[in-house]
Amino acid sequence: MIPYILYTALILSACLLFYKLLLQKETFFRLNRFVLIGCMVVAFTLPLIPVPQQLSFRKENTTIAVPETKITVEKTKVAEVKSKPVAKVFVEEANQNFNVDMVLKGLVYLYWFGVIIFLLNFLMQAVILFYKAHSASSIQDGKFRIVEITGDKAPCSFANNIFINPEKYEWETYNQILQHEKIHIEQKHTIDLLLAELVLVFQWFNPFAWQWRKTLEINLEFLTDHQMLQHDTVEKESYQFSLLKVAAPHFPLSLTTNYNQSLIKKRIIMMNSKKSNVHTTWKYFFLVPVLVLFACLFNQPAAQAKVLSSIEEPKAQSHIQNGMDTEGNWFATIKDKTVNIQFKSGENDNSSSTFQLSELSNLPKDKQGEFSLTREAGTINFVGKFEGNSGMGTYKFTANKDFNAALAKEGITVADDSDLMVYFMVNLKTSYVKMLKKNGYKDIDKDQLIPLAALDVNEDYIKSLKQAGITDFDLEDLIPLKSLNIDKAFIEEIRKAGYKKITAENIIALKSQNIDGKYISDFNNSAKDNNDDSDEDNIVAFKSLNIDKQFVDSFKAIGYNNLSNSDLIAFKSLDVTAQYITEFQKAGYKNVDPENFIAMKSQNITPDLINQYKQLGFNDLDLDEVVGAKAVGATPAFIKSMREKGHDFKSLEKYISLKAVVGN
Repeated sequence: MIPYILYTALILSACLLFYKLLLQKETFFRLNRFVLIGCMVVAFTLPLIPVPQQLSFRKENTTIAVPETKITVEKTKVAEVKSKPVAKVFVEEANQNFNVDMVLKGLVYLYWFGVIIFLLNFLMQAVILFYKAHSASSIQDGKFRIVEITGDKAPCSFANNIFINPEKYEWETYNQILQHEKIHIEQKHTIDLLLAELVLVFQWFNPFAWQWRKTLEINLEFLTDHQMLQHDTVEKESYQFSLLKVAAPHFPLSLTTNYNQSLIKKRIIMMNSKKSNVHTTWKYFFLVPVLVLFACLFNQPAAQAKVLSSIEEPKAQSHIQNGMDTEGNWFATIKDKTVNIQFKSGENDNSSSTFQLSELSNLPKDKQGEFSLTREAGTINFVGKFEGNSGMGTYKFTANKDFNAALAKEGITVADDSDLMVYFMVNLKTSYVKMLKKNGYKDIDKDQLIPLAALDVNEDYIKSLKQAGITDFDLEDLIPLKSLNIDKAFIEEIRKAGYKKITAENIIALKSQNIDGKYISDFNNSAKDNNDDSDEDNIVAFKSLNIDKQFVDSFKAIGYNNLSNSDLIAFKSLDVTAQYITEFQKAGYKNVDPENFIAMKSQNITPDLINQYKQLGFNDLDLDEVVGAKAVGATPAFIKSMREKGHDFKSLEKYISLKAVVGN
């Protein structure tokens, strides 16, 4: 049992390290979800699979049955034995074996004791959730149940239940919370969390298993955020601000999807990060040889005859088609000097392109006819007719074999005519490929050429970026750079504003958030007295939260001149205003650390609440005590009720401890 459990822990740990090193920054959140779930299953099943003898690094175990055990004493050890009684020698050896057995048994008992404890915790959480879901008032919204909760607790979801305090949020935030949690429910994220919790039951001793649970939850939140931003009605800035307002220190049970305050910044950064290119999916395939290596190193070898049928299966061949069908129907509209042609083949395969009218000759008017369009990649032959400015018919694309051969000489292999038709649509030329190579791009993928040519990423544009100081960008960076209209003037504007970390990735992140030179200048002026570096992450966070110079200056006016960027982000997210701090200053609390205000605001602590405590006889209150009292629910009302029952203490800490004991 112990070797199996340790082997499982080893596989899970290795998979987590692999994920952290290569996959966690990729934006393929759905794929990452299946990888995380799949690795959990593989960790528990792989140790049980025998491997062929010729692939195993282990020798097959040989078991020898010994019916009787005989003890012999060598002649060379007679003197030793004489100095010790024979019985004593046997007793010492038996004690050593007994001690080893006791240690092993103790470890086994300790392991199963931990399993039982964590299993009970798992079941208790499930019972609590089901009880809350069916005991509190709820609203049925289709297949979703909206369960109303009270107090300063973050919203969460479990199964088809959404737990939320409707009185705590304004309508826009409340609606976005519901949309967020409905995505969790529709995609059955509860199953992922239940599986992760079951893994923790049997891997409670493994710190990597706890990290696995956290990593899985983070990816689910990334996936849900991505799905949320696909809705036309959800604005990125508004949604990010809602997340920060919803985050609360009272976290729900670990079986639920929930808002975690410590993850908000990561989620905002991920939402604003550059989307991963499909060509980085090669990283995922490296997980397979890692798992095979583990199996060959540790799995029990199997007889060769038993595994030949499983290892001689033919390898599946896959062909990726990114192109267009070379035959189908066309529908065209003439407008001024251009012709927009829609190509349709099959039920859902549609594409369109606009051509110059001068490229097309002898268009058949009011009668059936033929016409063609020729480019380097090939020729499209059209059959049909135009009536007025509209036309329709059928088409067939014929690839230019000489063009295909010219691409092959440049190291670009295109095996399918459907890919060549896409090259035709973007009017790709061999001279364009040579231009890219001339500018240092030797390893060009055939699929990279399509968006580059479509966006007209030409030599002048590439040179202008290099002249602007960006020298480390690759072909994948050129696509978002061009699509976001990032040019030399924009880069120089950013640099003049004081932004020093000029890289393709950072510039893309800034432009995607509509951050210009003026905003960076304002940011630097506002943060010039801060201890933090004004890096890209903070600038993006400031922009997302709409933290401006006026907001920063309002705190400087009341004596807070050196707020860190992290403090400002927390203040804005929790709505800690200068007026809020001023109220405490008037109440006699001066030179209070920013962290105290963050903690107090998260608990909705006001000077009025502190006065209520003072009226109960608690003078010289420490703010940390007030935060602790509010956090556990030791409110003035609670203290009054306890005093009525005879619990009259002079210390607030006593009531905090009492509340922890009596609960609700």
